[in-house]
Amino acid sequence: MENNLSLTVSALPFPQQWLPAKTYLVGGSVRDALLGRKRSEFDLDLVLEANAVSLARSIAHCCQAGFVVLDKERDIARVVFEGGTVDFAKIEGQTLEQDLRRRDFTINAIAYQLHQKELIDPLGGKQDLDAGIIKMVSPANLQEDPLRLLRAYRQAAQLQFQIDETTRETVRNLAPYLKQVAGERVQMELSYIFAIAPGSFYLQQAWEDGILSTWFPSLTAQQVKQVPKVDAGAKQLSQRWPKLSSEWEKNVGGKSDSLQALAKLACLVPNSPELAEEKLTELKYSRAEIRTVTGTIKLLPQLLNTDIAEMTLRDQYFFFQEAVQVFPCLLLTAVAKGLNIDAAGHLIERYLNPQDPVTYPQPIVTGKELLRSLSLSPSPLIGKLLTELQIAYLEGKIQSQQEALELARSWLASDAMSSN
Repeated sequence: MENNLSLTVSALPFPQQWLPAKTYLVGGSVRDALLGRKRSEFDLDLVLEANAVSLARSIAHCCQAGFVVLDKERDIARVVFEGGTVDFAKIEGQTLEQDLRRRDFTINAIAYQLHQKELIDPLGGKQDLDAGIIKMVSPANLQEDPLRLLRAYRQAAQLQFQIDETTRETVRNLAPYLKQVAGERVQMELSYIFAIAPGSFYLQQAWEDGILSTWFPSLTAQQVKQVPKVDAGAKQLSQRWPKLSSEWEKNVGGKSDSLQALAKLACLVPNSPELAEEKLTELKYSRAEIRTVTGTIKLLPQLLNTDIAEMTLRDQYFFFQEAVQVFPCLLLTAVAKGLNIDAAGHLIERYLNPQDPVTYPQPIVTGKELLRSLSLSPSPLIGKLLTELQIAYLEGKIQSQQEALELARSWLASDAMSSN
């Protein structure tokens, strides 16, 4: 324990001597040090008796680091270094123990006196860490910031801990309060849960305890059970088609786990694209994320209820006209909802081939060429002609631009004669 905490303290990006005698490391960094968990970037929380913002500003200036006042009234600031962040905060209450008793869970209510190298644990957080338990400090603390209700499941997922039964009962009783929390904060906690492989188990618990129902009132047990199938499907698909993994990384956010998160989200939101968009907007997802999820929901019935082997070239062409931008998310979500991977193989091969004429069509003739060669005026007819010519090309009925123009001319003559 002492070695891990010493290593954490050694991560301070400035001399420890700059800190007052009564400076305490608190929160997640202490918890993680006691567990031996390592982070790629440091994220340290320090509490002081006074002048937290002033000290943070001075250290930022000396280190030429970024500086942000997080809460002027509560005397909280952040210094941003190249390798991570350090938060400085004034003790809330008259004593350190009062400050620790304001926190969410006992495992996050442990402090470490930097200069004296002393662990301060008035609530038995170390014992709960050893037992692998998430235990609330008090019901009042959870009610004060209802996001902590959802955070219990997120931290349990990250640490693979159990939530204390008394805490779960309190969470069940306070669940309606989560609706008071800003959408973007709820979204952040959900994103953490989605990104963790064991997260689906704790998501199931959150649903059973009524937490998810506050934001997803129409959610069913079947939808929740589909979430872990996204990860299983992603693994199967990437094993069969390794190129899919690199394609996923090009999608929304640039990371494959963000794509899997969106597929999980598509399992949870209402089946109506309009209602899904309303919910995602409420949760402050980006426009790109909303387009991906709602596009997925719109096309899911077509992918799930169609015999893919029987899809004609015309069917596939129209499918990819809508689906190509959301296909990875659509595919993952459909697999989670029961789509046979082998049945979708032909569509996957088309998607992965940048030269595929069905998925990535190159016009056999342009609208300008139609207008000029056939002496037509701009109208919706041009679009219809272009679509039908493209399909005729895919079906092998025409091979060149000249043949396309001749076919279009014959169609127009036929229509003119039939209208006389």
